[in-house]
Amino acid sequence: MSQTITVRNPRTGQFDYEFQATDPAQLPVIARELRSHQPQWEQEGLERRLEVLNAWRHEVDKDRDVILQALIADTGRVVESERELLRLPGSIDKLTIMAREVFTERSQRLRSLNHVDIHGGLSPFPLVGVISPWNFPLSSSLLDTIPALVAGCAAIVKPSEVTPRFVAPLVATLERVPEMASVLRYITGDGSLGAALIEHVDAVCFTGSVPTGQKVAQAAARAFIPSFLELGGKDPAIVTASADIDRAAAGIVQGAVANAGQVCVSIERVYVPEAIAEPFINKLIEHARKVRLAYPTLQDGTLGPIIQESQAHIINRHLQDAVDKGAKILCGGPVTQRDGGWWAEPTVITDVDHSMELMTAETFGPVIPVMTYDSIDEAIALANDSSYGLSGAVFAGSTEEGLSIARRIDVGAVSINGTGLGTAAIGEGDMHEKNAFKHSGLAGSRLGYDSITRFVRKKAYLVANPG
Repeated sequence: MSQTITVRNPRTGQFDYEFQATDPAQLPVIARELRSHQPQWEQEGLERRLEVLNAWRHEVDKDRDVILQALIADTGRVVESERELLRLPGSIDKLTIMAREVFTERSQRLRSLNHVDIHGGLSPFPLVGVISPWNFPLSSSLLDTIPALVAGCAAIVKPSEVTPRFVAPLVATLERVPEMASVLRYITGDGSLGAALIEHVDAVCFTGSVPTGQKVAQAAARAFIPSFLELGGKDPAIVTASADIDRAAAGIVQGAVANAGQVCVSIERVYVPEAIAEPFINKLIEHARKVRLAYPTLQDGTLGPIIQESQAHIINRHLQDAVDKGAKILCGGPVTQRDGGWWAEPTVITDVDHSMELMTAETFGPVIPVMTYDSIDEAIALANDSSYGLSGAVFAGSTEEGLSIARRIDVGAVSINGTGLGTAAIGEGDMHEKNAFKHSGLAGSRLGYDSITRFVRKKAYLVANPG
């Protein structure tokens, strides 16, 4: 039976939006309908699928302002919402180039049996489920979905119930492209609907927390389907004695406070040599204080509110635990409530260690804890002392020094003399494919060629020639 879900506005704290959740009893019907259209979607071929995707892209552009306003209401921010919409055309263009290479037919003569030719084939999973998070509502719902559609799959997307306002205007654009609507369906509801979805698809993609990701993996295993998981991060940044201190401080602030730190690849812990700690921290504070909250109006700054209320309490718990154990807050401070919304200033905190939650658990806020080290070996050991392994950064005086350290950090992507460079290169070639290490994820990369090939099964056609 369908239920009405009310939604909190992150800027005001008011529950000013509601929607009807998809009835879980409808999932078998929705799945059957999408499965019935998927064979034609696959058989029409790659070029036709790309034509349809581009037709839909133009419909999204027509309704850009409506979708943007919904995203702003969902998240309470402007800059990142605009970027979400801007990313769509570029991602389709990049996937178009890669898909044409992926789907190029290949054949060869077997060396061991020279009368046998082998032809390669690709068979998409008929129906893919995507369960997406609240921090980037639009782009996260499409990051796995579009490559799956390119590969020839049909897809069901269950976005977060925390940020659902964008769904209705986006679905309106889908309805104007019937071929697209026939193989892509958005469903709305809470976590129980996402859990139920797993039983009706052939592969599932999930982006979110580690505990929920583990539940998704277990459910997928019971259903005997693959799961592609992009989970949390506790990204380290190592600054060396030879680094440009101002550049490092500016880059780390940018990488730590973007989207108010509500990014899985945010810099969440910093390691700096004792010898340069004081000037580096001073620069860090200088850059942190330049960042302004988008409060009381959207135009007052760039830093939006903490979107989910429960996350504000997690951030404050981490800060309090650190202070109780001897840490010092040098700028910023706890998340505070203003006019019903939860707001966090960029916060620099020192005298931290790994006994504190702030250095070991995902904080997901604009908090920059700084710990000193005596040797590079110690810095690397500290960076690797984590159950997470998503990404990280190294700031060093030379590329060679940066790379030598990056090779020893147990994460899937390391930015050298910058932060978050992996997200800027989404969709670029096979060299950019990466895996999440440890508890930060599972299975194939959502970047590069692998973003497409993980949605297909490889087939082999072996032809015995006469003679």
